[in-house]
Amino acid sequence: MTSLPSPPTLAGLGWGDFFAANFAPYGEQGLVPGRVMRELRGVYELATGDPEAPEMTASPAGRLWHGERGEEGMKSPAVGDWVAVRPPTSLTEPGLIRAILPRRSKFSRKVAGSRTDEQVIAANVDTVFLMTGLDGDFNPRRIERYLAAGWESGAAPVLVLSKADMAQSEEDLAERVRQVEEIALGVPVHALSSRTGLGIEVLTSYLRPGRTVSVLGSSGVGKSTLINHLLGREEQKTGGVREGDDRGRHTTTHRALFLTPFGALLLDTPGMRELQLWEADEGMLATFADIEELAGECRFNDCAHDGTPGCAVATAMAEGSLDPARLESYRKLQLELRHLRVKQDEVSRLREKQRIKALSKSASRFRPRG
Repeated sequence: MTSLPSPPTLAGLGWGDFFAANFAPYGEQGLVPGRVMRELRGVYELATGDPEAPEMTASPAGRLWHGERGEEGMKSPAVGDWVAVRPPTSLTEPGLIRAILPRRSKFSRKVAGSRTDEQVIAANVDTVFLMTGLDGDFNPRRIERYLAAGWESGAAPVLVLSKADMAQSEEDLAERVRQVEEIALGVPVHALSSRTGLGIEVLTSYLRPGRTVSVLGSSGVGKSTLINHLLGREEQKTGGVREGDDRGRHTTTHRALFLTPFGALLLDTPGMRELQLWEADEGMLATFADIEELAGECRFNDCAHDGTPGCAVATAMAEGSLDPARLESYRKLQLELRHLRVKQDEVSRLREKQRIKALSKSASRFRPRG
């Protein structure tokens, strides 16, 4: 099991009144709290805050493992979750996770492929570093997608522009930062280079004791290299990017939470080839606040922003204050979310139909015959 630099207390792991109140009923049952630091093949590594036994491996109880839904519909723990655990009774067996505590925040996406399910990438995060590279893979539209998910998560998003040393000049770097600031409304933007060390010192200001920071981004943007810099040790493997498209390889293969020398926790995740939104209504409002504000000034409430008379959005594009590509990105993400909601409704109806069918079949066994 991965050892922590020094056994942190519960408070050092991010514990507070919110989690204490939700854990109280489980404490009365003799369970102990633990925070998920890593998951590997269904076995979870936990930090407990107990100086006598600061680390523990645990497996989920059957009702969690098989997907029985709790109050918040949570099926299995995610890295960063707080859980209620029955401690092991011997050195040869793991503890048993009996419940997942309600989350203060979560960064989710739709699972890849055709399935309509939620995948929780990071739980109970205070700040999320959304990383993108200032190389050939730089894409403002992808940044908008990440921002929508970041705002929706409940954590505070921070945009981290890596590979600043690849800018052709200081003027070129300043222009890239300006482009990002124009779409990252109200979000801090930091340019850095892990190779030269430029800008990394600024990020340490977010690593306050007891706080949790997640690092998210596409493959090859330098997440693992940044993690190693902030940890002050080589904890994560690093790799290069492919020639031609600047896409990276997955050097991080699983999610993990690390304690930093600053007292904060860092959550590293595998690079994401794609980020399909899950729930992002509030995130869309925050990410595209400029378009939402313009839409409120349109003459008609149902304005489609496609040339309708009195359209404030169309006027802004004509005047050059709104990039047409940004509006297209907004429309694309809105359409994606609408399609997802339709699929979610279809899946819910199918599952309810299957549930009723199973109940009817079960009840028929006990009906008197003849």
